[in-house]
Amino acid sequence: MLSIFATTEYHSQIQEIIQQEDRLHELVSTADLLERQPIPSANSILIKKGEIAFPLDWLNVHPPFLLPEEIELNAANLLGIVFAKLNNYEKAYAYLQEAHPSLFKELDFINRLQQGIAISPTELISQYSPYEEYRLMHNQAILRHYAATPDNFDLEKTIYFYEEALKSAPSVEHHAFTARQLALLLVDLQQGTKGVELLESLSLDSLSKAAQIEVKHTLCQAWLPQLTIPYDQDLLTKLKSTLWEVLQSYEQSNRKIETGLLLLDAAHIANISESFSESLGYATRATKIFEEEGMVELAGNAQYRKGTLLYTWAQQGNPQFFKPAIESYQEALKVFKKEVAPDAFADIHHNLAVLYSDMPAEQKKKSIWAGIAVASFDEALRFYTKMRYPYEYGMICNNYGNAFTKFPQAVLTDNHEKALFYYQEALDVRTRAYPYERAITLLNFLEASWDVGNDPEYFNEQRYQDMLVKAEEVRTLVKDSDMVAQAEKHLALLEKLKASV
Repeated sequence: MLSIFATTEYHSQIQEIIQQEDRLHELVSTADLLERQPIPSANSILIKKGEIAFPLDWLNVHPPFLLPEEIELNAANLLGIVFAKLNNYEKAYAYLQEAHPSLFKELDFINRLQQGIAISPTELISQYSPYEEYRLMHNQAILRHYAATPDNFDLEKTIYFYEEALKSAPSVEHHAFTARQLALLLVDLQQGTKGVELLESLSLDSLSKAAQIEVKHTLCQAWLPQLTIPYDQDLLTKLKSTLWEVLQSYEQSNRKIETGLLLLDAAHIANISESFSESLGYATRATKIFEEEGMVELAGNAQYRKGTLLYTWAQQGNPQFFKPAIESYQEALKVFKKEVAPDAFADIHHNLAVLYSDMPAEQKKKSIWAGIAVASFDEALRFYTKMRYPYEYGMICNNYGNAFTKFPQAVLTDNHEKALFYYQEALDVRTRAYPYERAITLLNFLEASWDVGNDPEYFNEQRYQDMLVKAEEVRTLVKDSDMVAQAEKHLALLEKLKASV
C-alpha cells in the first residue's frame, strides 16, 4: 500500500489524478501531512508546495537510490511514480515516456537494482544544485556498490564517491543515510572496525527515530564478526542490548522478515552466552515467521541455524538435543539441495554424520546409525575434496576417524584400522601450518593405534616408531597443557611397551 502525504489543499487534486486509473485508489491512500508523520519508507510520497518529493527510505523497502528532490505535481508525473513504486513499469513508462523521460530513467534505476541488472554509473544524470551534487555522489557510490559486476567493481572509486557524498550531504539525516551504506560495504569487506568508527561518529540524538534504529542495526552487523573466542564480554553486553532495542522496534513496526533475521542473530548471541533455551526460542520464532511469510529459503536457513545450535548443545553433553538437531537439519535439506547449494548440502551432511555417530542408542540401533553416518560422511567428502578444499577435507576426515572408533565392531573389518586411514588423510592436509588442528588429529591417531588389531605375540616396530614420532611432534606443536599431557601419557606407555618386549 502506497501513502501520499500532503496538506489538505492538495487532496482533491491528488484524488482526481488517482481516480483516472480504475481501482488504483485501493492501492494508494492520502494522508494529511500536518496530522500524520510521513513513514520513512519508499512506499511514501510527499507533496510539498506543489512538488513531489520522497522521504529517506530508512525501512529498506527499495534499494538506497535517491530520486530527485522536487518533481512537478501533475497527473503524468504522479501516476508514473505510483506505478513504478507498484512495480508496474510498463504503465510508468506509458505515462512518463513523453512527459518526463529522465524521471522514468531514474525510477528504472531502482527497478534494475532490484532485478540485479548491471548499470553503468555513466548513465546517471544530474542538475546543478547543492542537493543534486550530493545525490549524484551518493548514487554514483550506490551503483558502484550494488550494480557492479565482479569484473568492473572498483573499490577505490566506490569509497571515493561515498566520502564525497558525506562531505556534500545537505543534512545530518542524509549524511547518516550515506554513512550507513558505506558502513555496510566496510562490513562486507571485513573491515567492521572502520564501519563502527564511521557509525559511532554520527550524532544519534540529532537523527530521527527511524534513522537511529537503522544505524544501531548496522552497528550490530559490524560488531557481530568481531565476536571471536575469547569473547569480549563488554562487546557482548553492548551487542545484546542494542540488538534487543532494534528487535523491539522492528516488531512494533511489523517488519516481519527483518524481525526474523534479527532473531537469528539474537539466537547466535544467546548461544555464545550459553543461554540455550533463550537461543532456541529465538531460532524457533524466526523459523515460524519465515514459514508464515512463505519465505522458503529463509525458513530453510533458519532450520539450518537451529540445527547447528542444537548440534552444539548435543556435543556439550546434552543428549536430549540429538534428535531435534537431526530433525532441523533434515528440514534444512529440503531447501539446501545438492544441485542448488552443494556447499550447504555438504556441511549439513557432515554435521548429521557426527550426530548419527555420537547419538546414544541401544546396540541394535547403533549399527543402523553407523550406516547412515557413513553415507553422510561420504556425501560431505564428495564436495569437500582434498584438492579443492583441503582444510574442510581434513576436518571431515578427522571426524570420520572419530566416528569409526565409536561404531559397533564390524565382522570382516577393523574399525580402528579404518579410523587410522581417515586420521592419516586428515594429517596429509593438516600440516604444521595448522598446529592446533594437527595436534588434535595426532592425538586421535595415537589413541586409535592402541586399539587397532595388534597381535600380542608380535611387536610392530613400524607402528611403534610411527606412534613415537607423532607423540613427540605434539609436544613441538602446541603449548596447551592438556594436549601436551596426553602426548606425555602416550610416550610413557610407549616406553613401557618397549621395555616389556
